[in-house]
Amino acid sequence: MPHAVTVGQLLHQLHILDHDLPVYLAINPDWPYAHRIGRVMALTGADRGAVYIAESGQEGVLPPAVRTKLSWP
Repeated sequence: MPHAVTVGQLLHQLHILDHDLPVYLAINPDWPYAHRIGRVMALTGADRGAVYIAESGQEGVLPPAVRTKLSWP
């Protein structure tokens, strides 16, 4: 699995989904919580740029089915 996902790869994965679904970040296998997505920002400059998705608060514990699919305890 790549350590970084490109904007194109993320768009490709999200393209087929219902555009009205909420989006969360699943954070840390030791603390399997869902986090709301906050600001999305691009950092560009002389070096390689990157896009960062900030978290915007915790939504709650991930459902067991999600943890299982991610192979998290």
